[in-house]
Amino acid sequence: MKPVVVLVGRPNVGKSTLFNRLTRSRAALVADAPGLTRDRQYGDGRIGDRPYYVVDTGGVVTSLATARERGDVVSHVAAQVRAALAEADAVILLVDGREGVNPIDYQIVSDLRRNGKPIWIAVNKAEGRDPATAVAEFHALGFGEPLAISASHGEGVVELMRRALATLPATEENEPEEGVPRIAVIGKPNAGKSTLVNALLGEQRVVVCDTPGTTRDSIHVPLEREGRRYVLIDTAGVRRRGRVEDPLEKFSVLKTLQAIDEASVAILVIDAHAGISDQDASLAGYALEAGRAMVVAVNKWDAVSDSDRSWVTRELERKLSFLEFARVHFISARDGVGVGALFPSVDEAYASAHRTMTTPKLNRVLLAAVTATPPPLVHGRRARPKYAHQGGKNPLRVVVHGNQVASLSKSYRRYLANTFHKAFHLMGAQVWIDCRQPDNPYQGKKQDAHASRRRSSHRPPRKNA
Repeated sequence: MKPVVVLVGRPNVGKSTLFNRLTRSRAALVADAPGLTRDRQYGDGRIGDRPYYVVDTGGVVTSLATARERGDVVSHVAAQVRAALAEADAVILLVDGREGVNPIDYQIVSDLRRNGKPIWIAVNKAEGRDPATAVAEFHALGFGEPLAISASHGEGVVELMRRALATLPATEENEPEEGVPRIAVIGKPNAGKSTLVNALLGEQRVVVCDTPGTTRDSIHVPLEREGRRYVLIDTAGVRRRGRVEDPLEKFSVLKTLQAIDEASVAILVIDAHAGISDQDASLAGYALEAGRAMVVAVNKWDAVSDSDRSWVTRELERKLSFLEFARVHFISARDGVGVGALFPSVDEAYASAHRTMTTPKLNRVLLAAVTATPPPLVHGRRARPKYAHQGGKNPLRVVVHGNQVASLSKSYRRYLANTFHKAFHLMGAQVWIDCRQPDNPYQGKKQDAHASRRRSSHRPPRKNA
């Protein structure tokens, strides 16, 4: 499993800025107003060859134990911080290098000592200052050598993560056995994931009840069907972060994200009776970004009236249009209706994600696609894709070479992906387009010529003899 690094600290010390820096995203809101982050937020980071999860938390304004009894926003933030610390392999305490040590910093340190996890102090907002001077007074917190960083400028961030990860065991590459699909069953709480797993297994293997959140951890179950082996992963339901307050749910989100990372195929289970929610789309988006092959199972179809079935179908097309490459099954996990058809779709998606696409055919498809719909002009210039080859499997990658291809828009790359998808009959697997263009051999010469012209234009007039 990838290690989990949790960011904690007072409000407005730069935790969300550092989170965005580490995840190379803008997922966390950043502003000068304190208290913007309330729920914990998860992201993927990597330093060199070391991947990890990073967790952003809300600003701590009092003791975590004291906040438990308040019953307001402060207690909610504290509950989220406690849950994040329980998940942590390492903790980074951010402090404000401009303001110096604050009494709340000492209170946070006291809470962290009881937690017992490795702790690193990052003195943020230290840009333009001597590092030794910036960290001097923070030695008083008693956690070794503080490190001066600037989350907004990136200074010291790589060294900080190297220190934090150096104390943790290396990530084990848990590669699945060749040819054995690992199927992660994902979805909201009470969507019927455990019921579906039991139906796929043909036995009552995991606990099922009507209470949302019964499954607390990811459960790996090997099975064999018609001579082929699989591994089923039943995951905890992912709710909106604002509703994850029960300490027993503290591992649910992280374990589900880890299960998606481990899987080769994800079955997204949707509660037809509840409709398609933003959380369904968010979870599907994470699986999509992880490169997983996908199958969609719309559960409890027997509980939906005929008039509502057409509405659910339209909602699928509207909210999950980005999963158009995945097969959709309408099932009843409780009664076993339609469950058997999921295995052929899983096999199909797994095979598609591991398909070998020959270079000659890729080039023929690319030429036909560009001829039918040329790339749009960008700044008066048109990209010229020339040839393509396969760059990887699971997820499938197609590398497109040519002039100006780096300027191809997302919509045109999606057009190319859909074209390759149809040409190679890839059902259940997505296609990623990587664009590579040669370096401009005249780039440096043009700059030198411009500099030469500027110098000549500023030469002083020659004196008359």
